[in-house]
Amino acid sequence: MDKTNLVIVIGGPTASGKSQLAMDVALSLGGAVVNADAMQMYKNTPIISACPTAEDKAMVEHCLYEVWDAAQNGSVVEWLELANAEIRRLWAEGKVPVVVGGTGMYIDNLINGVTPIPDTSAEVKRKVQQMLAEQGVNALHNLLAELDPLTAQRLSPNDTTRVRRALEVFYDTGKPLSEWHQIPMIKKLPEARFEVIRIIPHKDELDERCFIRFDKMMQQGALAEVEALAKRNLSPKLPAMRALGVPELLEYVTGKISLDEAVALGKLHTRQYAKRQRTWFNNKLNQGQVLPCCYNKNDLVVKNLLNCVKK
Repeated sequence: MDKTNLVIVIGGPTASGKSQLAMDVALSLGGAVVNADAMQMYKNTPIISACPTAEDKAMVEHCLYEVWDAAQNGSVVEWLELANAEIRRLWAEGKVPVVVGGTGMYIDNLINGVTPIPDTSAEVKRKVQQMLAEQGVNALHNLLAELDPLTAQRLSPNDTTRVRRALEVFYDTGKPLSEWHQIPMIKKLPEARFEVIRIIPHKDELDERCFIRFDKMMQQGALAEVEALAKRNLSPKLPAMRALGVPELLEYVTGKISLDEAVALGKLHTRQYAKRQRTWFNNKLNQGQVLPCCYNKNDLVVKNLLNCVKK
């Protein structure tokens, strides 16, 4: 396989085994793993977000894991800048970047490009963040409906991150986000050759793995991570505070529900989220090779896929 400007992209739902597949592909090609999972960008919750272990990092280089503090509100724009820099660095070192994650927006923007919206100023970000803290997301959504009705119509009133971003863009540029989205996309890595692998497992198989992962996560100390977050009194609207398992375990930590109820809810929401991810990768990212099962190195389908990648 010609490795010039090659980027392997592996996408799929949570608990599908994509991280292990990425490691095996990176090892076989002389590459490094680049994170494309929004929750794994945050520090403080490596167990809950299933970040690579010290043993994983010793086997193969991992990039863009545990970068932002839980108090930050990272964006796809910021991730893209970091990812592009890492990919170009790896190319310069003769390594193949293996981008892996379940955040569809990250992967879509990396492959297909982004609308050329300028990054908003720190002053505007502070202004909107203060408005959010004082008025709440519903009030901001109502304001967005006046300033940019097309964007407000497609966004949920509870989507704090996107409502905040849309208002930042309007205040900083004077142009609604809906107008920016009419401008042709720009590829940040136009020279890249993307090879895509999608993991689209059967729903029942994925459900079982989600439940097993949640139990394992609890055994490894997820509750202690949430207890530490609770002591920081961070906004529940921050991305890190909305990671799978965090809101449910916070309910237990604050005495609102039992631990059994928290675990049951965590498993339910994890399964529901994995189902949405599976649908997205099946319908929206309709390119590349498909692995119709959760990753198992000994599976014949997996062996054939790995052999194709190496060629």
